[in-house]
Parts: sequence; C-alpha cells; structure tokens
Amino acid sequence: MHLLVVEGTHIESELRRKFGAQHTYDFCAADAPDLRTRLSAADVGFDLRAWPELHYELPRQPLFYDTSRASLAALFHKEEPPLGPVFGVCALPTLLERELLETSLYQPEYASALSRICAALGTGYRTVQDRVGLVTPRLVCVLINEACHALQEGAGTVQELDAPMQHNPYGPFTWANQIGIPLVYETLEALWQDTHEPRYKVCALLKQLYLRGQRFEV
Repeated sequence: MHLLVVEGTHIESELRRKFGAQHTYDFCAADAPDLRTRLSAADVGFDLRAWPELHYELPRQPLFYDTSRASLAALFHKEEPPLGPVFGVCALPTLLERELLETSLYQPEYASALSRICAALGTGYRTVQDRVGLVTPRLVCVLINEACHALQEGAGTVQELDAPMQHNPYGPFTWANQIGIPLVYETLEALWQDTHEPRYKVCALLKQLYLRGQRFEV
C-alpha cells in the first residue's frame, strides 16, 4: 500500500517500523502545494495535524486521524460527511509501534473496512470509543501529570521519580520527553476542556515547561 502521512515526520521512523518496508510512504507537509495530487496517489491517508483537515480535499480513500487531542465527532461536527471511511488513531510518539493499532470508528459501519485495511497494512488493531485521548494516550498523559504533581510537591527528585513503570521501560519524565512536552500538555488540556475531570487539569510545573519550551533533565 502507498501511505500518505501529513505532518508525520516526528514519528516517521516509528511508522516505518510499525508497518514495514513492504509499503511505500509519502511524508507530506500540511502546506504542500501538491497535497491534493499526492493524496490522490495514496491508498490510505494519515492526517496527524493537531486539527486535521484532509477531509476538505474530499478523498474517497480511507483516512486515519490522530484523535489524541480531538475526537472524530468533534472534527466532523457541522461538517460535510466524509466520502470514504474515517478512523481515529493513537499516533503520539512511542505509542504507535505496538502490536495492536489503537483505533476508533467515526461510524459503526466502517468496522469491516477497518478490518480490511489493517490486514493490508499488516497490523492487528483494537477499536476503542471515539473520545479525546482514546485510551492509551489518556492513561499515559495522566501518569505523567501525576508524576509532575509529585515532583512539584517535593516527593522526590526527577531522577528518583523517573523509575520505569510496570510494562514500560520508561519512567514518566523520560516518557514525557520522548512523546514531547507540547503533545503531553495539549492532550491533557484537550481532555480537561472536554471533561473538566480534575485528573486532567495540567500540573503547573508541566505547564511551565511547555510555555518555556523546556524538557525534563533526566
């Protein structure tokens, strides 16, 4: 298959490892003047912008959107319905290259198309509810946020609190750096705006790092 990936250079190596060398890839900038031409040549599109807009090009091929920061329902609210099947995907760095691709459906009738596409891509998948943050990004960002609260309250140093977590070789601060502080912050902020649940309210320390463009010194 030929994959068009819009604004995905930050996870290019991870995408290539996930789907393999049997496919061809086109990593495209959002402002590429020939975006529509490149889209027409693709078998499937991945739009990884913070607010994806690939459906405005009226493609008929399947589209995957990064729904870490906006649900499919929000993306298509008061929009014309897509011409082809549309899916959400977990596309934060370090969370894509796993055995099962975490996805959501815009419409239930897209389930059979998702099964065919994932088979062609050579990946297993898991379908979760269409909501901001899906499941894994939401859980991981909350863990990072809680570690930030612990650090802010003096429960330990960055090095002491950055112990690897169960089922993952990364500590919370190393993981935040690898995902990217802006993406962690923006995911939590989107979750807070969507739910106003206290666990999603961004820790002041994490917000300060985001505003200053800094990382954790691990």
